[in-house]
Amino acid sequence: MMRNTRYEFRHGFTLMELVITMLISPMLALVVGILLISGNRAWLRTFDSTQKKIKQDAQVVTITFENMTRKANRLGYTIYNVNGNTFTPAVPKTSSLQEVVSGDAVEFRYWNVELDKTDSYELVDVTKTATVYALFYLAGNQLKVDYGPYPPGAILGGGVRNTSGVTTKVLADNASTDSDNNIGAFSHTTVNGVGTGCVRINITLTDPEDNETVKVMTAALVQIIWPK
Repeated sequence: MMRNTRYEFRHGFTLMELVITMLISPMLALVVGILLISGNRAWLRTFDSTQKKIKQDAQVVTITFENMTRKANRLGYTIYNVNGNTFTPAVPKTSSLQEVVSGDAVEFRYWNVELDKTDSYELVDVTKTATVYALFYLAGNQLKVDYGPYPPGAILGGGVRNTSGVTTKVLADNASTDSDNNIGAFSHTTVNGVGTGCVRINITLTDPEDNETVKVMTAALVQIIWPK
């Protein structure tokens, strides 16, 4: 004779299970909260690091400088030493065959003209070595660039910077050079006193709030040579 066995299942929690759950839940919530806060702080640090003004200024300086050298005429660029308002072309200091020459400013000359509409072939006037210029220079703690017509160019008689018909843009604030090593903001290598066309920029940008610094160091080759 078989006996029917009945199993009874009780639904719910015991008092011990409920107490354990109540103890664990706040701990889990605390751990999740800590992870969320830590992740948010890490994201904010990353965002601030990439969006800080000195980082943005560094990108603007690099892009503007490299774009300018690509379209400049190698026969029309000059590096200057600046003393007050006087700009003097930087020249080799020794009789060495090859020398690195640095200065506080650099002038690039390039073309920015429309095609000659009076010519049936709409050609550019190739007799001109340049039509405009860009002068990069440090003014106090700002790196600026002047855009103006050529001729006359960036520097007028007596070494004074041209301010007539010039558009000036500030590329970066809180900029400085390596004064300890007496290195200017701009430099190039000369062979027999003539520049090879590889122009370098070397400045430091400083965040005034936390003194974080960014070095802007890049070199670009002025490839166009006209007339040949």
